Amino acid sequence: MGAYKFGVKDIIKYITLLIGVFVVLFPPYVVIVNAFKSTDEFNRSNSLALPDSFLNFDNFVTVFQRGGLISGFGNVLIIIIITLTLNILFGTMVAYVLGRFSFKLKPLVFGAYLVATVIPSITTQVATFGIIKNLGLYNTLGAPIVLYIGADVIQIILYLQFIRNIPVDLDENAMVEGASLFKIYRSIIFPLLTPATATLVILKTISIYNDMYIPYLYMPKQSLGVVTTVLMRFQGVNTADWNLICAAILLILLPTVILYFFLQRYIFEGVASGAVK
Repeated sequence: MGAYKFGVKDIIKYITLLIGVFVVLFPPYVVIVNAFKSTDEFNRSNSLALPDSFLNFDNFVTVFQRGGLISGFGNVLIIIIITLTLNILFGTMVAYVLGRFSFKLKPLVFGAYLVATVIPSITTQVATFGIIKNLGLYNTLGAPIVLYIGADVIQIILYLQFIRNIPVDLDENAMVEGASLFKIYRSIIFPLLTPATATLVILKTISIYNDMYIPYLYMPKQSLGVVTTVLMRFQGVNTADWNLICAAILLILLPTVILYFFLQRYIFEGVASGAVK
């Protein structure tokens, strides 16, 4: 076998890959090296330079004490648990109705989900804000929960792919035994949607956990801060404690990185399985 010769295409390919790696790894590098720097060290050194010591954990202690990061983790955990519970219930029920029953308004219902996805959310924020305020949910944990529980079209499609693969004979046999439609949903459909639900839980958790816009807009109260809005507490009008912000970002990133690292197989399997079905 002759030696492999690099061509122009190979050079371009590897250069492109190196640029991609740099773009992906450069921001985490900056965050990590600056998270361990004191304020004086950060001000006098280059932001790309390594810290004097990676054993300086003062910034992390300050983030927990001054930023209220523990409270932020607690608030976002409450939001995620309630939202996922309601989202799974609504999503599976809507998919069950659309996947198992035929009625005149079925295309209209599914089309409404598609239209809602196409409309930019920024164009409806004024109306949404007014509704949340009139409901008395402004500055409460209920505001993001109500906004997050809506079943989006991606979720409906994911569930529909699994439901269509469940034999209708199971429903008919259960009806012969006297089971109601709700019992069929609870005892047959819902358990068989576990792979899709696992995928949804992971994706929704990461999405809600990383969202800053909705909590910042609808929960400005200090005690209602979540992990993303905690970052705003280290920024003033003209200055910002970037070393503390980097430490907070690093602490906030760790749970999602760990979650994704251990559960990425289930994400890919769930999405791929739904696509194949």
